[in-house]
Amino acid sequence: MAIENGSAFLLKVGDGAAPPTYQTVAGLRTTQLSVNGEAVNVTTKDSGGWRALLSGAGVRSVSVSAAGIFTGSAAEVRVRGHALAGTIDDYELRFESGERMRGRFLVTRLDYAGDYNGERNYTLNLESSGAVVSL
Repeated sequence: MAIENGSAFLLKVGDGAAPPTYQTVAGLRTTQLSVNGEAVNVTTKDSGGWRALLSGAGVRSVSVSAAGIFTGSAAEVRVRGHALAGTIDDYELRFESGERMRGRFLVTRLDYAGDYNGERNYTLNLESSGAVVSL
């Protein structure tokens, strides 16, 4: 497996159409993806003292964290609108290998910061709502 370039790990937001067209959220310098799963324990006395988990059960979710420099792009403005309204929209994660993941996400946090003579930067967190599929 080849090493992939981190700058090619892109976050894109849908345009609200059906099917959506995706725009890259510009200015991102770091992006992180976490796939979370909650196990369902089905251990019985017949498990021989070992924990047994039920495959395919439990709650799965995907969390995305990103940070970057504010550029004022239309995609950034759209994400800010979702954060203020608490609305869920379509997002896509794209990797250098060409792999993509798509799903509906809620912006759970959006922070802006900036120094007096420096650029304005932001961090955001997204939480999945429904299935996230790998394309």
